[in-house]
Amino acid sequence: MTQTKRVIGYHILITILVLASSVLALLLLCHVPVGPIGHAINTGLWLFFVADYFIRWAITKNRKWFLIENAFDLLGIIPMHPAFALFRLGRLVQYIRAHHLFWHLGLSGKWTKNFHRFVYDTGFIYLFTISVGIICISAWLFSIVEHQTLSQSMWWAVTTATTVGYGDDSPKTAWGKMIATALMLGGVGFIGLLTSTITEFFTDRTGAADEQQQQHDALMKQLAQLTSEVDRLSKQVDKLKK
Repeated sequence: MTQTKRVIGYHILITILVLASSVLALLLLCHVPVGPIGHAINTGLWLFFVADYFIRWAITKNRKWFLIENAFDLLGIIPMHPAFALFRLGRLVQYIRAHHLFWHLGLSGKWTKNFHRFVYDTGFIYLFTISVGIICISAWLFSIVEHQTLSQSMWWAVTTATTVGYGDDSPKTAWGKMIATALMLGGVGFIGLLTSTITEFFTDRTGAADEQQQQHDALMKQLAQLTSEVDRLSKQVDKLKK
């Protein structure tokens, strides 16, 4: 079997497992009974993706770039909540780009360039990963000091970091209040940076589009003037010939 066929086979296997884990995660999120077998399969898939991630990290030459390029894979192996399994779908986007499936499907490459520029060039992926990391660590610590489940702690951490604060759950211990304070400060900072990054990206795109439109209008005006000048000179030449 050639190297190319092995890579394609590996990508097909990962695609099937990613889709299976995503479907299972959605079932768990919707509280659909999956039974002991379903939970065992979910645990097995998680162990597979954990091993896959660290093996790829160990054999890669540029580990720093690997961490950046595969940030969604890292988020996808966080075992705190089934929703994190949905981050594994980012792997499919990588394969679609690697095999140029957008081009084969007749989709413009401009969309993929804009997506890559938004996720990586603007620093969105770094801010998003740090924000999720802060929320997960805070939820884990909160569950320990407040003796709550991870799912309840995750809900508390999300509402606290986004400054929503429904008030249905609040820290009772001194350590819990310290964690909440740190999370609120970090949440305001990084959520604000995320919002400003998204706003700046679309603002820059709008500004660039307006500038291109202005340049297009100026070129069309110059073209019209040149056409008029050519017509005038053509008439003068006709008169001279007569």
